[in-house]
Amino acid sequence: MLKIRKSQDRGYADHGWLKSYHSFSFAEYYDPAHMGWGNLLVINEDRIDPETGFGRHGHRDMEIISYVLSGELLHQDSMNNVATIPPGDIQRMSAGTGVMHSEFNHARDQVTHFLQIWIKPDRRGISPGYEQTTIPSAQKRGRLQLVASPDGAEGGVRIHADASLFAGLFDGDEQAAMQVNPKRKAYVHVIRGQLEVNGVAIGGGDAVLMEGESTIMLSRGKDAEVLVFDLAP
Repeated sequence: MLKIRKSQDRGYADHGWLKSYHSFSFAEYYDPAHMGWGNLLVINEDRIDPETGFGRHGHRDMEIISYVLSGELLHQDSMNNVATIPPGDIQRMSAGTGVMHSEFNHARDQVTHFLQIWIKPDRRGISPGYEQTTIPSAQKRGRLQLVASPDGAEGGVRIHADASLFAGLFDGDEQAAMQVNPKRKAYVHVIRGQLEVNGVAIGGGDAVLMEGESTIMLSRGKDAEVLVFDLAP
């Protein structure tokens, strides 16, 4: 089964300093038909205006991934982490028993564009944790590079969840096939450009929700960047 989630059908919030598209129900956007997919609960496409950001706030029992597309994101938290996240880096924060953090765009003339992703952890009450790593574009070119998984394989970050996240860049004749367990769920999110997923053409902001499938085939990309999630049923 393949279900297409079009970009324009996502929830949208304009807070002035923050413009955000919600793939699933989040904050004031509620859609009972889109409450998550498997253990993937949130994909927010956020744009933060210059010299603004999210003030200090708390999370618990959630695996939170930040994937910056342009600009930079300054992260500070109650674990004494202070880090700048540029494009090409992937950041994981395990909220666990509780963590406070803030995220800001300190640039004077550039919007920070990033994806905020929440995945339900496989257990509650773990110690909070933080990890950040760089995934060079060359490793994502024409293939799906593992960037987050339960064991942190292939240089990606380690998440405390029954899920794996892959990132890829596709253009022209570049293509990739990924085998998946048909008893699990998969989610393909096109960040930008155009791409065919199992023969279905989709564009930036679009997604494909999959279950009962054994193969994900990506082809006919046009300056495409994509995330692929292998998720718990």
